[in-house]
Amino acid sequence: MSKAHVIGLGKSGVAAARLLKREGWEVELSDGNTSETLLQQQQELAAEQITVKLGQSLELNGDNLPQLIVVSPGVPWDIPILIKARQLGIETIGEMELAWRNLRSLPWVGITGTNGKTTTTALIAAIFKAADLDAPACGNIGYAACEVALSWRGKGAGSREQGAGGVREIFDNYCTDAINRVSPNSSLDWVIAELSSYQIESSSSLAPRIGVWTTFTPDHLSRHKTLENYYNIKAKLLHQSELQVFNGDDAYLRQQGLSAWPNAYWTSVKGKDFLISEKGFYIEDDWVVEKLTATSTPEPIVKVSTLRMVGEHNQQNLLMAVATARLAGINRDAIARAISEFPGVAHRLEHICTWEGIDFINDSKATNYDAAEVGLASVKSPAILIAGGEAKAGDDTGWLAQIQTKAAAVLLIGSAAPAFAQRLQEVGYYSYHIVETMEKAIPKSAELAKEYQAPVVLLSPACASFDQYPNFEVRGDRFRELCLAWAAGGKLQHNLILSSSL
Repeated sequence: MSKAHVIGLGKSGVAAARLLKREGWEVELSDGNTSETLLQQQQELAAEQITVKLGQSLELNGDNLPQLIVVSPGVPWDIPILIKARQLGIETIGEMELAWRNLRSLPWVGITGTNGKTTTTALIAAIFKAADLDAPACGNIGYAACEVALSWRGKGAGSREQGAGGVREIFDNYCTDAINRVSPNSSLDWVIAELSSYQIESSSSLAPRIGVWTTFTPDHLSRHKTLENYYNIKAKLLHQSELQVFNGDDAYLRQQGLSAWPNAYWTSVKGKDFLISEKGFYIEDDWVVEKLTATSTPEPIVKVSTLRMVGEHNQQNLLMAVATARLAGINRDAIARAISEFPGVAHRLEHICTWEGIDFINDSKATNYDAAEVGLASVKSPAILIAGGEAKAGDDTGWLAQIQTKAAAVLLIGSAAPAFAQRLQEVGYYSYHIVETMEKAIPKSAELAKEYQAPVVLLSPACASFDQYPNFEVRGDRFRELCLAWAAGGKLQHNLILSSSL
């Protein structure tokens, strides 16, 4: 029996291990961490004859070497053990590549980008669902891709659920045990995959029917080293896609333009005159307009005002989602129905509650300066901003300028707080407070919102969450919990919130 080794006991790693086991491999899974949760997973997988080694890493010594290594998305592609594996001739792939090999007979939509990809992916999935297509969102959103592969028994097997349903179901599925929610006889129509640079990097043959590139700004440079490397990784996905959709309003992508991507469908919220190609999708008189060829007549598809999410960046996301749907052959009625029902994405400019006329908005997914700049630009001013966490490399110039324009005060949390305070001082902004924790930030933000008559309290951290939280979702969930507690009890909750941080 051929031997496969999976690195990383997360959702993706577990799904990959189960998929390999089903294919007849002898499977071993390792994770450098250990915890009660991991120990429980170890026992569950042992019952499925999958060996799990906790608190240790893969070693490539002796004769009993694996023929295949599958890497979870969070594992760097260039760590020494993977370099050694490739030198030894051991095939090394990512979890997404494994899923692709099992699902390549289906058409895929692959969405990548520095920012905007989650909202765009969710909106695309909602439109496909409204068109009665079984097209689960996976990858960085929703299911692990190998969970989708596990669910599939081939086109035409079993029966699929009919009807559009409510698009809220898409988001309800995201935080549940996905594999138990997918029918084992599911007959899929499309795969909608949100793809990070990590997943593309480790997927050599992944070739979507439609590739979408939302934005491009510096990010993950601690892993990819240079902006050119980061760009080339994402570009690989689009080069391998049959059809390509680009955000023509993104400065970097627009600069690449037709010379780099002559056959792409470009988009622009600014109108037909700003379309850099003779075909694409643009906004005119509150309509998304389609122009599929150089000679075709422009055709209105859906009203922009149908979308409930605010901000020009969400109009860009809308354009790319509509472009994808139309290239997939979906009709206007399904598009309009999905967009009118679309609730938005959790942790991305998510309205939590209103307390005494002040809106509390969760933008925890803004984990870099560019996303946080967009978040602040999208809300009413003056705003009380909560920022900080584990800082990332990047250009903070635009973000700082937005703070000077829109923020009445900034509350700083997490390990980045002292450095952020210094940067604010350097640009002449002194209305900041280092509060360290979310528990202290909520009552202080309410107090300052009253003082400055600010209509909005915005959590938009511009940072990763790992100094205080496992991920940005947990950070956003904590913000939501504290805001709702405050709104329910007002100042009566102040001591209760503060005490929970001790």
